[in-house]
Amino acid sequence: MGNTSSMLTQYDIEEVQSHCQDLFEQQEILSLYQRFCQLDRNAKGFISSDEFLSVPEFAMNPLSQRLLKMVDGLNFKDFVAFLSAFSAKASLKQKVKLIFQVYDSDGNGKVSFKDIMEVLRDLSGTFMSDEQREQVLSQVLKEAGYTNDSFLTLEDFIKVFGSCKPEMDVEIPVD
Repeated sequence: MGNTSSMLTQYDIEEVQSHCQDLFEQQEILSLYQRFCQLDRNAKGFISSDEFLSVPEFAMNPLSQRLLKMVDGLNFKDFVAFLSAFSAKASLKQKVKLIFQVYDSDGNGKVSFKDIMEVLRDLSGTFMSDEQREQVLSQVLKEAGYTNDSFLTLEDFIKVFGSCKPEMDVEIPVD
């Protein structure tokens, strides 16, 4: 499976399915493998930041630099595991965990007011001033029972997002 020029065996497919908690059907895994091979231009067995940035939708995403930290150097199995959060079958916890990782860019397991402000800055660009972002974020945190000095954990994110269902589903085209 490390050599992208080879085909996946039934064992490989089942191993990938197991690794991603059976969120993808076998045909979806084969389609993802084809896409992985297209992205892995040098057939190294992993996808680099530059290769991810060759996908226009990824490159245009305002959070692409944060996402690159999460996806740079993924092999096929980890590529599918990353994408599993976007499966319609993924649990709320799996989806929120990915969202949390986007905010927790230093990987310390805590998200600070500053971390959230950085993501808001990435998302809103010049449409909002830092003062406006601070006001909005302070109000949202206050309504959720937190302060600007609070550090949010994954469990806090799950509690906050538990009342809504993040729409992150992406359909995998199957040939």
